[in-house]
Amino acid sequence: MQSKNTPFNQITSDKLVIEALQLLNSVNLSYLIVMDGEEFRGIFSERDYTRNVILKGRASTETKVGEVMSTDIPMVEVTDTVEQCMNKMNSYRTRYLLAYDDEKFKGVITIHDLLREVISAKENVFDHSITHQLIENDESGKIY
Repeated sequence: MQSKNTPFNQITSDKLVIEALQLLNSVNLSYLIVMDGEEFRGIFSERDYTRNVILKGRASTETKVGEVMSTDIPMVEVTDTVEQCMNKMNSYRTRYLLAYDDEKFKGVITIHDLLREVISAKENVFDHSITHQLIENDESGKIY
């Protein structure tokens, strides 16, 4: 969470889906954080649009974001590790996690955030002894 900027991709639950789609397009992201004042309500994503609007025959010009947003997103603490977040994301089969500091909503962690963190810290992720062993074996001509 420390490396993420303050979220600018927010919308209120009373806005129409068409407005959410226009905002998604302008911020070039796949989700919006739904906030009513300081209170987190849910996430509106491209997936919510396809599953809860298009496939159900609803009109984006008449449907409110609050009617179709996702609210059942797993939560993590801002102190959780990347590995803990990856495990939770995997076990819940989701692309998003809600990050809280105690009970205060701090933001959304996406699968892309975790991948960026893993790539930037790859020296801490990969076991160097195994990597060196593989390189040495490869140089000796052994084929696996």
